[in-house]
Amino acid sequence: MAPRSFWKGYLKLSLVTCPVAMAPATSDNEKVRFHTLNGRTGNRVVSQYVDSITGKAVDEDDEVKGYARGEDDYVMLEDEELDAVALESTRTIDIEMFVPRDSIEWIWFDTPHYLTPDDPVGEEAYCVIRDAMAASRMVGIARLVMYRRERAVMLEPRDKGIVLWTLRFGDEVRDEQDYFEDIGSKPVDTKLMRLVEALIEERTKPWEPGMVSDPVQEKLLDIIASKKKGRKRPAKAKAEEDAAPGNVISIMDALRKSLSQEKGAKKR
Repeated sequence: MAPRSFWKGYLKLSLVTCPVAMAPATSDNEKVRFHTLNGRTGNRVVSQYVDSITGKAVDEDDEVKGYARGEDDYVMLEDEELDAVALESTRTIDIEMFVPRDSIEWIWFDTPHYLTPDDPVGEEAYCVIRDAMAASRMVGIARLVMYRRERAVMLEPRDKGIVLWTLRFGDEVRDEQDYFEDIGSKPVDTKLMRLVEALIEERTKPWEPGMVSDPVQEKLLDIIASKKKGRKRPAKAKAEEDAAPGNVISIMDALRKSLSQEKGAKKR
């Protein structure tokens, strides 16, 4: 059963409007979470803001936001000043423009959401917008107030539905050239390329979600289950020490050896 939507509103394209619902496409609800407790009493520990100079607790009404302009020097902003620049939260996803899907690189994608029709009457309009974007290989760009901030969002058709991605702000994305431009551009040896391609082929498998399972999560759940039943805590597993990589005298020899091992493992 699909989880409840956390947002409801309208999808709008010019004069075409339809009611929609949105839910996060990912979830971390199944992750093991811990509370900080007092080890002596077993009671939960409560966090509290404390003045860094006086050491006294700060009343909630006295808390204000501060922008650092120097060491121990801040510009303080009141809630009213912050509210003045906040955008009005609307319940309408107004598609302002369309861009080719391939023109937006992966690094701009932030958080995915599933956008679904929320009314049988408006479903036709939803489907027309979805199919038209798919046929033209375009995605819609809109702005929306989410998580207390205005965000640019991308609407992408996917099968029967639409995926809404929040996009990162421009100042959050670093230029890849700052990191990659000094890497050598000399053509690689074609013989080495063929060996690596063969190694890739040997290791190629169909994608499945199990490839990104969380072994730490599973071990934590085992420990918790054991403690619930009063069993002894499992002994700490010995970590396998990875052999330190030595100096590779010949890349060709290393690749041939790797390929031989891969083929041998596959036969077994």
